[in-house]
This record gives sequence, C-alpha cells and structure tokens, in this order.
Amino acid sequence: MSQSKSHTTLQVAAPEVLGPVTTEEARLLERVDLARLPRHVAVIMDGNGRWAQRRHLPRVAGHRAGTKTARSTIETCARLKIEALTLYAFSVENWRRPKAEIDFLMQLLREYLRKEMPLLQKNNIQMRFLGRIHELPMAVQNDVRDAMEKTARNKGMVLCVALNYGGRAEIVDAVNSILGEQNGHGPRPPITEESLARHMYTGSLSDPDLLIRTSGEMRLSNFLLWQIAYAEIFVTETLWPDFNRARLLEAFVEFQKRERRYGGIREDEPVAEEHARVAGQ
Repeated sequence: MSQSKSHTTLQVAAPEVLGPVTTEEARLLERVDLARLPRHVAVIMDGNGRWAQRRHLPRVAGHRAGTKTARSTIETCARLKIEALTLYAFSVENWRRPKAEIDFLMQLLREYLRKEMPLLQKNNIQMRFLGRIHELPMAVQNDVRDAMEKTARNKGMVLCVALNYGGRAEIVDAVNSILGEQNGHGPRPPITEESLARHMYTGSLSDPDLLIRTSGEMRLSNFLLWQIAYAEIFVTETLWPDFNRARLLEAFVEFQKRERRYGGIREDEPVAEEHARVAGQ
C-alpha cells in the first residue's frame, strides 16, 4: 500500500522506543540530542476553540480532538524519558466560560482518566494534579484521587495536570501554607525562596526547562509563574489539536539551540576586555 512521502513510516536507530516514525520525524530526530532533552516540559494547550471554529464545528469538538494530542504528547515524552510533563488543562479563569462548556470539559476529563489509565500504567507514569482541586465537582475530585492512587507507585515520568489552576493562586496558597505551619510555634522565620518553592503545588519537582505554547499567543496566561523564571519558551502557531509528534520534536530541537545562562555568562566570554574597551571610550 503506497503512502505519501511525508507519511511514510520507518525505524530510526536512536529512538527505538518511539517505534515507527514519519520521514519528517526522522529528520527531526537526527537533529535532537537525546542526552540533552529538557527534564521538565510544561505546555499551554491552546487553540482548541479556534481549531473547531475553522472547521465549522462546535468548540467541544476541538476539546475532544485536543485529548488525542495530549495522549501523543504524554506517551512520546514518557518514552523519551522526560522526567516531568505539566499540562495546563483548566485555569481558575476558565470558570467564566459557558456552563455547558465547563460541564463538557469536566466530563471529558473524567472520561479521559478512565480510558487512558491503561496507557499511563503501561508507560509507568505517575499522575499528579496541580490547583485548587477541592473546588472541583465531587465526582471529578473522586476520579482525580483515584488516578493518583492507582499511579502512585509508578517510577517513570511524572504527569502533572494543572486543573482549576492559577499561578497567582498557587503563590497565595504556598504562603498561606507556610503561615499555617508557623502559627503558635514561636518567632516566625522569614519566608525564603527555598521554603516557598517547597510549598508550591509542584513540590519537589524540578522547575520546567521548556515551556511550549500552541496557537501563537504570546502570553503566559497565569501559568507556573514562579516555576518558569528561567524556562526556555517555545511558541508555535500550530493549534493544539494539530500539535503532533513532529511539532514536539521541533520544540526540542529549538530548545537545544538555546544557550541557558541563568543570568550569568560563559567563562570564555571576553568580559574584562570589553569592560576595558568601554572604559577607554
């Protein structure tokens, strides 16, 4: 059976774990150093509504299509041994959407957790949820707890789903958690970056190295404001339902082009000479 060149599948030597890949994916994999992948990837999954609108479909069709992209992204990252993947699923601001859409999203989440549990277990993925989970409908809370319990002993990638999440709310909750621990225990020690980080929803996880945003929007949308202080940001015009494995590999290629200095400079940069030149002007 013949296929177009862009969809021909083949095996490449390095990432046997991915199985068959397209010719485009193979070309990208040749450019990816599998030893220098980001430890923690965070994704703002944007564009479901626009994807549906362009196809004259209801918005919910875009959300359902987006779950397929989530599945591919999760499995690919797990197979490439990414340590953590955080997906922005539902923000504290999303409660402003029509009730019918919110109800659909909650039901879609519950359906996803039931259907994808075998995939999560097969890939040894541990699930966590970030956000004010106690404010969600009780049925959703139960399914969230069940998913975390079933995957708690898994030792592979940590999959964090940001649900009823807001970056500012997370910082407020972290501060309140610290203050709650300190009540009635003598002098209050100062809050440090280290103590605040320990009380974030992400806890002991490393901060994201790479933040991916689909749909071309150039904003953070109140996502992981504390944790992404030094993350590399990759924005693509691709809408989330169209963000396939090739686009994910493309993000990794771009990530590996970046020089991460964390506010410092390379040791081989001629700093002293440059300062002397400027001073002599």
